[in-house]
Amino acid sequence: MKFRQSLFWDTDPSKIDLKANAVYVMERVMDFGRDDEVRWLWNNYNKEQLMNVVRNSRTLRPETKILWKLILQQ
Repeated sequence: MKFRQSLFWDTDPSKIDLKANAVYVMERVMDFGRDDEVRWLWNNYNKEQLMNVVRNSRTLRPETKILWKLILQQ
């Protein structure tokens, strides 16, 4: 997936390592991702990984955490 510069405004999206920077990628897509980016997230990370980010993230907005907790409980 080619990420938007506006999604990763503080770095060069082409240099992101999807494994090494997985938490960072999940946080950004959860908080600011478009539909296609969220679909990509679902296809590349499992539910357990996503839930761990929701539980442990210090950067996700509170309303984002609530939304993702509801989504992941289904």
